[in-house]
Amino acid sequence: MRHLSCLFPHRRTLPAALTTTSALLLTACAGTDAPKSAVDKVQAAVPAAQRAAGVLRIGSDLNYPPVAFRGVGGRPDGLDPDLAYALGKVLGLRVEIVDTPFEKLIPGVNAREFDVAMSGISDTSKRRNALGEDGIPTGGPGVDFVDYFIAGTSIIVKKGNPKGIRTLNDICGHTVAVQRGTTQDEIVGRQVAACDRRGKPLQVRRFDDDSQALAEVAAGRAVADFNDLPVAAYAARTTDDGNRFEVTGMQTQSSPYGIALNKSDTALRDAVVKGLDQLMRSGEYDTILAKWDVSAGAAQAAAINGGL
Repeated sequence: MRHLSCLFPHRRTLPAALTTTSALLLTACAGTDAPKSAVDKVQAAVPAAQRAAGVLRIGSDLNYPPVAFRGVGGRPDGLDPDLAYALGKVLGLRVEIVDTPFEKLIPGVNAREFDVAMSGISDTSKRRNALGEDGIPTGGPGVDFVDYFIAGTSIIVKKGNPKGIRTLNDICGHTVAVQRGTTQDEIVGRQVAACDRRGKPLQVRRFDDDSQALAEVAAGRAVADFNDLPVAAYAARTTDDGNRFEVTGMQTQSSPYGIALNKSDTALRDAVVKGLDQLMRSGEYDTILAKWDVSAGAAQAAAINGGL
């Protein structure tokens, strides 16, 4: 039996809480250039509709660097576009990325405006089961997820952290900014009640994209923005040559990013799992994560509906 260091070279161990919720699959080692027969098997799993069209349409919010954004010439760039194009190659499909506001991605999947959505979307039971913030069904069908990356939430503040923000309780009595409809929006929303109990009301300003939320922090109208670690770290490192923001405190609520699919598209879902696993076996997945300096979030294998 091969050691895990052979099965998953340069891959960090996932937290125990995640490994218990994610049915991660173990796969054998393979070279960088996968045998043609392995790719053939992946492509054979692609549903007839996508094979006939020759294209995989992917909804993505291109305002979330380094996960997804517009790069040189306005072309999609970032972690998710790179993984999407590599996945399309393995599936034998041309990838078309449809720039879509984050809160419209899951509705777009269910309305079949695109085949899948891939935009740093956290796989949560609420999204899978179409539950509102209060846990009550919204009447929608929900979605399935294929998980491919592990991310935690970080707090980003002005350089020097003038308000001394390090924990969720530290934001009580202040104003924070978040992107609407994100996991961070949920986290901050729950904190509102906690701050009320402390007698220090929390004000939350919600925006359509994270660049607006960061602008509020830069202008001093909000003491913090909450974001996935890759995005927070990228903003702190690159904005104004690293002199505008910093990441503070500990990560909270680690959860997997998932590719969202219509629940009826089980064949496409399973093909996406096979395609991602092939990228992981070949080493291309690790190369893409290293390019964006997010190797710490590597998953060991694709998983279906593995989030909490």
